[in-house]
Amino acid sequence: MFSFAPRRLIIGAVGGLASLATFSYYKSNLFPTCHARSQAVRRYPPSADFPDLKKHNNVMATHLTPGIYARLRDVTTPNGCTLDGCIQTGVDNPGHPFIKTVGAVAGDEESYEVFKALFDPIIDERHNGYKPWDKHPTDLDFTKIRGGNFDAKYVHSSRVRTGRSIRGLGLPPACSRAERREVERVVVDALGKLKGTFAGKYYPLSNMTDAEQEQLITDHFLFDKPVSPLLLASGMARDWPDARGIWHNSQKNFLVWINEEDHTRVISMEKGGNMKAVFERFCTGLLQVEKLIREKGWEFMWNEHLGYVLTCPSNLGTGLRCGVHVTITKLSKDPRFNDILEAMKLQKRGTGGVDTAATGGTYDISNADRLGKSEVQLVQEVIDGVELLIQMEKRLENRRSIDDLIPPKKVTCSKVY
Repeated sequence: MFSFAPRRLIIGAVGGLASLATFSYYKSNLFPTCHARSQAVRRYPPSADFPDLKKHNNVMATHLTPGIYARLRDVTTPNGCTLDGCIQTGVDNPGHPFIKTVGAVAGDEESYEVFKALFDPIIDERHNGYKPWDKHPTDLDFTKIRGGNFDAKYVHSSRVRTGRSIRGLGLPPACSRAERREVERVVVDALGKLKGTFAGKYYPLSNMTDAEQEQLITDHFLFDKPVSPLLLASGMARDWPDARGIWHNSQKNFLVWINEEDHTRVISMEKGGNMKAVFERFCTGLLQVEKLIREKGWEFMWNEHLGYVLTCPSNLGTGLRCGVHVTITKLSKDPRFNDILEAMKLQKRGTGGVDTAATGGTYDISNADRLGKSEVQLVQEVIDGVELLIQMEKRLENRRSIDDLIPPKKVTCSKVY
């Protein structure tokens, strides 16, 4: 079992020290009624309320039993989040016969503990046997990275991203307008104090000019209102675009999304194959942001079991996705391609994002794991794996065998999305 720091507001929304009255207001008014259980006695037993999951193919449906539901249906976190609020996205979205989604989200940091009877087996399946007693390593020492400067003929862009949540504030599926605005205030205040190559500007979606919007679209920075049924059913698009925005530095290679799927998404990116430089910028900028947030009395959600706590169980731990756009035209036609990726704990998708097809033999290749390995470990796995993919592609271009380069099959990486 792991513990959380108590929810606290050291800095008030108006900028001064939070008074006891302000704290009481936050505690009693910030949680939306759609995710809070009425205090009235339930008229029906849990058995009458159990969702129909017979045709569902998601991890939540696999592990939610009538017994677990009966035990947790009327339980709430200290902030009013319920089991039904956490599983609604999985109830409304049965999944696909060949794509197994997670089917649950957390409404707040405490959801993972209060509803651990469900979340623990979900995490176990999604993260390849990660147990409730396991401890997650964190390592942002970029000097440990070996290699990482890819052949630009094959690698066109490099990117590392993660998410971070502000402790003491509800997560996007269950936060109130006031909490969402407080996330924006806290993060934008910290970002505004960055210096040197990290100095930049914040663009709130609510009052973005047409010119700013067009430029962000051109730069492929802009995120739009969620349209995925998975996100809509979880409540993440409420009040759009209130308190959402994008910040980037002047070089446009360090970005922060605010109040999309998580409180923040931190991104380091650049064209070409210098993943080593991208990861160095990622670590340096992220640690600077965390330092500035701590100076104001806030901190990121983190514990030694789950690492950094984020909305979706699939992103727990590092929340890290290290990826490249790489052209491997000949290798991608090899019937062993998918097995090669799986053996190296890598995953592929089209360069347009999730559920898009590759074009011209160019794929977005990234790490499959998130939890149980450190940031340095995951980035090194991607670097080593992509180097091998490029080596194989060069062999095939010269009509040479790659049989001796095929990696041995390891424990199957997760295919839960």
